[in-house]
Amino acid sequence: MVFSGKHGWENTKGFTLQVLTGRWFMVFSSFMIMSVSGASYMFGLYSREIKSVLGYDQTTLTLLSFFKDLGANIGILSGLLNEVTPPWVVLSIGGVLNFFGYFMIWLAVTRKIPKPPIWNMCLYIFIGANSHCSTNTGALVTSVKNFPGSRGVVIGLLGGYLSLSGAIITQLYYAFYGDDSKSLILLMAWLPAAITFVFMPVIKHHKRAEQPNDSKAFYNFLYVSLIFAGFLMIMIIVQKCFNFTKSEYYVTTFVMLLLLILPLAVVILEEQRIWKSKKENIHPPKPLNIITQTHQASGKESSKNQTIRRGEDHTILEAIFSLDMMTLFVATICGFGGTFTVANNLSQIGLSLGYPARSITTFVSLMAIWIYLGKVTQGVISEFIITKLKFPRPLMLTSVLILSCFGHLLIAFDVPNGLYVASIIIGFCFGVHSPVLFSIISELFGLKYYSTLYNVGSIASPIGSYLLSVRVAGYLYDKEATKQMAALGLKRKQGQELNCNGSECYKLTFIIVTAVSLFGALVSLTLVFRTREFYKGDIYKKFREEARNSEHELVVTQNMVGPASNDG
Repeated sequence: MVFSGKHGWENTKGFTLQVLTGRWFMVFSSFMIMSVSGASYMFGLYSREIKSVLGYDQTTLTLLSFFKDLGANIGILSGLLNEVTPPWVVLSIGGVLNFFGYFMIWLAVTRKIPKPPIWNMCLYIFIGANSHCSTNTGALVTSVKNFPGSRGVVIGLLGGYLSLSGAIITQLYYAFYGDDSKSLILLMAWLPAAITFVFMPVIKHHKRAEQPNDSKAFYNFLYVSLIFAGFLMIMIIVQKCFNFTKSEYYVTTFVMLLLLILPLAVVILEEQRIWKSKKENIHPPKPLNIITQTHQASGKESSKNQTIRRGEDHTILEAIFSLDMMTLFVATICGFGGTFTVANNLSQIGLSLGYPARSITTFVSLMAIWIYLGKVTQGVISEFIITKLKFPRPLMLTSVLILSCFGHLLIAFDVPNGLYVASIIIGFCFGVHSPVLFSIISELFGLKYYSTLYNVGSIASPIGSYLLSVRVAGYLYDKEATKQMAALGLKRKQGQELNCNGSECYKLTFIIVTAVSLFGALVSLTLVFRTREFYKGDIYKKFREEARNSEHELVVTQNMVGPASNDG
């Protein structure tokens, strides 16, 4: 946009201020924060360092991963705090927690402090991962409330950037530190905290309701993010085939950063459209006669009714103890339990099945890309099935639980090169699962207490992780490893890491995981039938009405006082 003439500077200054304070730059800032906040997804990259340096067995390592998952999903305090404070409060807390937790882990694995007790390491990783809750609550929940009619795509996009953060941080790590995985932990400590403090001042609630062009803008964001994800995928493949020098990593990282900030172009285009619209309305339009329709409730409807219908704002306790939430909770435990078992043990799974150590990084990066694709795909598909086909959104949850079983079975029976395919399938299902869960919660229980209910739903993840990853996968792995050592006439020394080799290390684990996932699919299917009538209606109607009312109020204001400032 070019400004010229006598008032060119004033116009440039005014437009810049509009961009920096508008809704769309808030969305862009949320993308930037989420794109470096996925340290909890990267456990497979640095878990080997923790295991070897500190001499942990697999049960201890999976216990550590459980506390990571617990921290990343116990965000009720963040939710309650965000109900009564601006978003920057929880974001700043998240930045501090992230730096402290991962910095202490870095000090431990570099032996700059004495070897901490196991409970200390569990506490450090819990604190570091808990920043994930503050980030989601501050950035994602705020974005959903600013764009309630596009929540499926919003959750998918922001969750997608969070998923890509594993691949983004890995590229930065290779450029900054080479192949020093200990330094990866240091990068995970300072980078998310720095980005959060840079962008958090613009993360805020905007009063202006959604506009008709909003969905188009989000699809433009989607196209840009697909280009970005495609570039990362190509880089992962090329870097696996060739040994990159540090200067080559500098070049690819520079291109990656350019693509990362490309959504800013969409922001500028949207704000330019808004600016032009405001300029066209400099002369007050003709007065409008606005008729406000008041809902006349019948005696039965106006009487105090304790039954809260789906889609209305529930209180926190009403939502938690509803049958819908309990059903959703059980299905999520089963689904996340299986996917977290793969994500948390991916490094050990690869090594036990005989894959090269360099392939482990490829698995983690591939999973990150497919988690992203799962999140953005569900945003498009699930919005289509509920708005066009009028199918219940929980049907997506049932589908991915069934699909994930194929990935689990590929690992269980050690299909040749099956781990590559399994990491793609599980990553995609992992990606679909969380935004579907959070979209369903917002639709069934309303947005009034969404900050808290969002974090209530997240609690199912660590429960599933503990039951399947720690109690099943970790226990059976160590049992098989001990059996192998005994067969060789060896006895484990204190502080020696425990390793298992062969397909038997995880075979029974993933047979059990498959059965649990199928059970979760059946449970979620009951929610599909329970909510089918609700999703046949127009669940976004009230938000469109709010948008129209907001536009009417804006016109009235312009009629009374002339052109007013607009927050975009």
